[in-house]
Amino acid sequence: MKKLGRILLIDDSEADNFIHLRRFRKLKIADEVVVRMNGREGLDYLTTPLPDGSYPRPDLLFLDINMPVMDGWSFLDTYQKLPAAHRARVTIALLTSSKGDAESIRADSYTVLDGHESKPLHRDLIHRLLITFFPDRFDRASSALH
Repeated sequence: MKKLGRILLIDDSEADNFIHLRRFRKLKIADEVVVRMNGREGLDYLTTPLPDGSYPRPDLLFLDINMPVMDGWSFLDTYQKLPAAHRARVTIALLTSSKGDAESIRADSYTVLDGHESKPLHRDLIHRLLITFFPDRFDRASSALH
């Protein structure tokens, strides 16, 4: 199993961030997990150059929809206009508590979204996402995911 380089988690819920960070660390699936508390902070992170002149490009981005300052929908409106070099390789929107029909339809309208899931992320869901979007790095037999 080859770890992901970076996961970006954009969510204003400290409780959810605590749970998700703990799960990611326990599963040892990424070298780095970056947390930003709202969509504006997430966009700033993605568009601020690193010391070498490149931009941070997460392998995986998890996005909450309901946040202050800039919600997930507003983030996505701006994010989809960014050059690919500023976007994550895989973007998943986390819809707060459940995936309602209106939210699902709206999420489906964003071509930059690779999927949408309900919070909180549990181990089996993380495993499924990893083997779906990163089959060259994770497979059903990946011991770290069990």
